[in-house]
Amino acid sequence: MSKFIKPNFKKSNLNISSTLAEFLGAPNNNATLPKLKKELAKGYKNIVFICFDGLGIYPIEKNLQKDSILRKNIKQVLTSTFPSTTTNATTSLLTNKYPLEHGWFGWSMNFEKMNRNIDIFKNVDSWTGETVEVEDSPLEEFNHYFDEAQTDYAINTIMPGYVSVKNENNNVFTTNDEFFEYIQNICSRNGKQFIYAYNPEPDHTMHDFGVSSDEAKAVITEFASWIEKLKNSTKDTLFIITADHGQIDIDGYVEIYNDKEIMDMLEIYPYMDARAVCFKVKPEFEEYFKKVFTYRYKKDFKLYKTKKLLKKGYFGNRGNKGFMLGTYIAIGTYTHKQMVLTPNGHRFKGHHTSLTEEIQVPLIMIAN
Repeated sequence: MSKFIKPNFKKSNLNISSTLAEFLGAPNNNATLPKLKKELAKGYKNIVFICFDGLGIYPIEKNLQKDSILRKNIKQVLTSTFPSTTTNATTSLLTNKYPLEHGWFGWSMNFEKMNRNIDIFKNVDSWTGETVEVEDSPLEEFNHYFDEAQTDYAINTIMPGYVSVKNENNNVFTTNDEFFEYIQNICSRNGKQFIYAYNPEPDHTMHDFGVSSDEAKAVITEFASWIEKLKNSTKDTLFIITADHGQIDIDGYVEIYNDKEIMDMLEIYPYMDARAVCFKVKPEFEEYFKKVFTYRYKKDFKLYKTKKLLKKGYFGNRGNKGFMLGTYIAIGTYTHKQMVLTPNGHRFKGHHTSLTEEIQVPLIMIAN
């Protein structure tokens, strides 16, 4: 079996934000990327940072020719955060913080004081889907790093409506055309412009149809075409493009909620994400749980003691949110299976969150 790809917090998408924070005069305690730092030093009028959700190395190579503008301008292969998921990585990208600092590790997290697992982007109970009022949240709210910028660049954001930002120059889009038109219009303004732009595609499409689908190829090709147009219609502009994570095609499902013996050994049902699953095990069953889980699922999920992953820096080297991660974490292997955590859990065609190809993301730089 191929080895897992460990997150490298000196060569990760987080370090793009660290480099940009330093460039914009915002506080930064993290490593910077020399290639990006060298390019920023050229003093472009416009700096455009785009995060395409899910557009990691594997989806790019699967769907674009080698001479495509996005593929041929990959300057460095980086890792995402772990878990390689939107809740985790986009929070790190926006805050310039390690996962261990912010605690937004995965889609569903355990709120111990409420004795509930909660889908943290929607504030709903992960098992019932019931909307809940969160009390004593262990998650902390952080400023976005560019809100603390000390720079002569105007700070602009382009976000879907469900993303909350404090920046007064925020632009809300509803279509992909509108997304790219905002970038074009802002770059045409007088004065220096910095843009942080987040697009939730092609992640949604790949979840529904798979990385290798015609539908995914159409979206990714459309994005490449738009970037080509932007390069030709703007001046003195550096485009920095990455993803929060990649995706892989799912090749089967493990319905863990149907395993009564496993479930009976837990203090609460499994949580976090479908290929990086937290298990909060009753203390008296810790060793037996490991034995049973490994016997049944070792081909598709490798089980780790959470303390071991924390010690080895998988979630970063600073922070105090490790208590949210339970006793064990099961990490999806190269069989590319998805674990279904609840009876109502989605069965995706494409997914991510593990330490296989889905953790690899690009540093793309395109200048005109």
